[in-house]
Amino acid sequence: MRKLWAKKPKNSAISLLALPFILIFSTVCLAGVQVGKVLQLNGPLFAKKADATIMVLSVDSSVEEGDTLITEKKTYARIRFSDDSEMILRPNTQFRISQYYFDKASPKDDKSFYDLLKGGLRSITGMIGKRRRDSYKMTAVTAVIGVRGTAYEARICEGNCGSCPDGLYLFVSDGIIGVSNNAGSLDVGLGQYAYVANSGSLPVILPQNPGIDFTLPLSFGNGPEEGGLNRANDSCMCR
Repeated sequence: MRKLWAKKPKNSAISLLALPFILIFSTVCLAGVQVGKVLQLNGPLFAKKADATIMVLSVDSSVEEGDTLITEKKTYARIRFSDDSEMILRPNTQFRISQYYFDKASPKDDKSFYDLLKGGLRSITGMIGKRRRDSYKMTAVTAVIGVRGTAYEARICEGNCGSCPDGLYLFVSDGIIGVSNNAGSLDVGLGQYAYVANSGSLPVILPQNPGIDFTLPLSFGNGPEEGGLNRANDSCMCR
């Protein structure tokens, strides 16, 4: 009687060998697109991912498109993006990287869209904002901010700015920004302060610092004597 030998399932063996590589590849595909990293940090910083998971970040941690970065009450964080732009986040800030794309060889595809949900930041323009101004957009509670190769401060006050009314406060330390909402638009230039009460109120230029502290810690590159422009007055001038 002849013996019948069962053939080994070669395809199954190959599949089992390939499985770890498939899983690794799938994990990479599911990860977000890295767009920058944490350059400097002096306290707790968290990233809420697009899938609602929370990650603790440290210096050199990657940040990804879709991340909402959250600072604690004493945390300053400097984020550098792939186009060499920077965001310095202030304490108690929530900042979302809504859409970001940069390819040095393809300016037409540039995109850097952000949302300032809470708190404040300093934005320093990189290549995207310099070569295609319409590719940069910062959306805050009361207005949308565009740039013309610049550095500026944005602060959202929600009962935490002393005697100053709630709203969005802006200070330009380099270049020009455009501020717009449902009521209209306004250009804010070097050394100027601006205020937007709400999405239905026209942005206005303020005669001087309204009482908002725009200084940064010395360790973040800007001291309290920054040309004297950032120093707050004792009283609020924005009523």
